Amino acid sequence: MKILVPVKRVVDYNVKVRIKPDGSGVDIANVKMSMNPFDEIAVEEAIRLREKGIATEVVAVSCGIAACQETLRNALALGADRAILVETDAELQPLAVAKLLKALVDKEAPRLVILGKQAIDDDANQTGQMLAGLLGWAQATSASKVEIAAADAAEMTVKREIDGGLETMQVKLPAIITTDLRLNEPRYATLPNIMKAKKKPLDTVKPDALGVDVTPRLATLKVAEPAKRRGGGKVADVQELVAKLRNEAKVI
Repeated sequence: MKILVPVKRVVDYNVKVRIKPDGSGVDIANVKMSMNPFDEIAVEEAIRLREKGIATEVVAVSCGIAACQETLRNALALGADRAILVETDAELQPLAVAKLLKALVDKEAPRLVILGKQAIDDDANQTGQMLAGLLGWAQATSASKVEIAAADAAEMTVKREIDGGLETMQVKLPAIITTDLRLNEPRYATLPNIMKAKKKPLDTVKPDALGVDVTPRLATLKVAEPAKRRGGGKVADVQELVAKLRNEAKVI
């Protein structure tokens, strides 16, 4: 079973994001970039399936500028077998990424695609669902546990957290999985594996070669920081609290 794992290059989660003065977007100049944390979980799950003998190959994929090669090398250092970069300088929106991934799925013929449920930069949570729709595959979103009996299994069991507890689903393969935080704990890349990753194959293709138009269909009008929270206050009794909620907050 071949597994395809898309990974995204995003601003590191430890970095305080700053908005450009003109409000056109986020300032990423001289900012540390890393692999999207949900995608790290996806890579880890794919590697664990290979270690169990379920998967035969793990292919990491990224879409974006040439600097995304660094993110792919990180995936290779974690244990992916090879990588593919769809290189473009265009702004990529979820639908365009889903179309690029569909073209790669048609080319690579994996039986399973594991993605992070969302990226921490746009929080769209759309690409996995769109990819499943384009492919006509089954999907299991926000997975917290994945069980596959054998490499040639016709279906898998996926558990996901819902408001009332855990939901267990039987999903037919081939399928799409999007990962939640509790699926696993990603490993750290060791120095020997980082060195080995430099020799692993990393292919580069262009969107035109895949026959995909990545022209943005949405325009960002303005990016702004959320309003700062005002300090709290103390009230003497319930009557004063109710008065403030009614007259100042106007919530009752």
